[in-house]
Amino acid sequence: MSSTPSVLFVCVKNGGKSQMAAALMRHAAGDAVEVHSAGTHPGSSINAESVAAVAEVGADMSDQVPKPIDPALLARVDRVVVLGSEAVVDPVPGMIGSIETWETVEPSRDRIEGADRMRLIRDDIAARVAVLITELTTH
Repeated sequence: MSSTPSVLFVCVKNGGKSQMAAALMRHAAGDAVEVHSAGTHPGSSINAESVAAVAEVGADMSDQVPKPIDPALLARVDRVVVLGSEAVVDPVPGMIGSIETWETVEPSRDRIEGADRMRLIRDDIAARVAVLITELTTH
């Protein structure tokens, strides 16, 4: 068992929001938090606008690929964060962590698209990640 807190970010395709959250967490927390991401129905590629948006704040997700949820990983992480209501993560037997859902902003509802949309989503996720880092690393 590691004493380093761990988190698994999940969305449907694992190409946008969950990858952004993981990149922002890795960037902000460094080695203080073990970071993973996955999708309930992984897509085939990472969202290029998401990559660009996190790169603007110094985070990097350009080398990531969408991947499915690993049940063993799901069972052992301290926190599972589901981004958006479209993805559903069911607990697995022996799971030690908790599952929470972040209903992130959706600028497209206000007809905001492209890079501006991704920046707003990034900033919302980054603020939530900052709070989560404190929760996970304060004992």
